[in-house]
Amino acid sequence: MSRSLLTILSALAAANLAAAASRKPAAADLTSANDPAVARPVRPGVSGPSVLRVQILLDRAHFSPGEIDGSYGGGTRKAIAAFQEARNLPADGIAGAATWKALNADTAPVLVEYTVAEADVAGPFVEIPEDMMEKAKLPAMSYESALEALAERFHASPKLLEKLNPGKAFDRAGETLLVPSVHAEAPGRVASIVVDKSDLSVTALSAEKAVLARYPASVGSKHDPLPVGGWKIEGVAKAPTFHYNPDLFWDAEPSHAKAKVPPGPNNPVGVVWIDLSKKHYGIHGTPEPSEVSRTQSHGCIRLTNWDAVELSTLVSPGTPAILQE
Repeated sequence: MSRSLLTILSALAAANLAAAASRKPAAADLTSANDPAVARPVRPGVSGPSVLRVQILLDRAHFSPGEIDGSYGGGTRKAIAAFQEARNLPADGIAGAATWKALNADTAPVLVEYTVAEADVAGPFVEIPEDMMEKAKLPAMSYESALEALAERFHASPKLLEKLNPGKAFDRAGETLLVPSVHAEAPGRVASIVVDKSDLSVTALSAEKAVLARYPASVGSKHDPLPVGGWKIEGVAKAPTFHYNPDLFWDAEPSHAKAKVPPGPNNPVGVVWIDLSKKHYGIHGTPEPSEVSRTQSHGCIRLTNWDAVELSTLVSPGTPAILQE
């Protein structure tokens, strides 16, 4: 056999191996998040199964990283740092050996199978318009798809669910999916909450000032600054109607009028409103969980829908709410 033919055959073999590798299911690497041995340092620039494991374990410890996506970002860094501080570890926002040891005390699988139910795909699903006046015409601010609904159920980005489940149908009852195993139980009733603009967070504290839960938040803007001071929780409204008043929004369209936007997960204030004693201000959910702590708000405190729901179960009328910079 000639040297040139050997060269060609070697090149073809290498090409076939590369093609086979490219056909490897996207979920293959991510599923190793269930293995505690995946505990490699989680730091800036890292993504994949180790980050996914950290995010899910943080979520279960009630140190929310926000939307679980398998990539290290500001929400994950701050959640790691808050967890470290609560565990008397150096709060550098990097998951090293000591942090992994503390997180891996939770030994349950971080990824589990879930069978899509009829209720998950029943809808109704609706395309949500951008214009606030058009939103007010809808019967409900529902999810736009079964994928969006499932992603929110498991505190995850839709793209992560797609990576975990290549070729699967999210709109078909009976389909078996691999999903993050997130927390289901609240950590206990709080004595006070602290909204901190400096690290864009809401922290729930016990009577002894121990951290029971911490959530990433969007907190005010230069046009609508956070109302710093000591306030109280007035009450909780589930599935709130959003009473849109363009006079309260500096960026409202001049043609807009007052309107009522119906309830639903894509309502501008999400699925729950936690009313503050400061008029027009509250802590609430959002239809855009990926934007929490990345974009500004109109003065209120915005959490992911699932974090807002959990916080709403921890507080009661009269709970002190300290808003600080």
